[in-house]
Amino acid sequence: MARILIVDDSPTQLLSLKRIVEKLGHGVLTAADGAAGVEIAKREIPDLILMDVVMPNLNGFQATRTIARDAKTSHIPVVLVTTKGQDTDKVWGMRQGAKAYVTKPIDEKALAQTIRTILPAS
Repeated sequence: MARILIVDDSPTQLLSLKRIVEKLGHGVLTAADGAAGVEIAKREIPDLILMDVVMPNLNGFQATRTIARDAKTSHIPVVLVTTKGQDTDKVWGMRQGAKAYVTKPIDEKALAQTIRTILPAS
């Protein structure tokens, strides 16, 4: 079982993502904005991070870049999960250090497959 950090400022999206992750048998940590997500990532060192983009304080692109550039957290894969679905958003997100990009509304099967692909087999 992996520990997955979900970072999203929408309580509804947070709950929806949490249900999907728990259904896959993983533990869940949550954060309501990018700044809190970075702090929890540094403290808890999760196995994977699901990161929204449009959030207060520190947006998901900024938080992903911070995590990817910090020696303590750079090994943690980040999947951006966002409504920002333009090709330029996807390219920018990947340049910030994301390993994958999933657009909302969430396709549960696609997200589950992305998580399985990124997490090493346990």
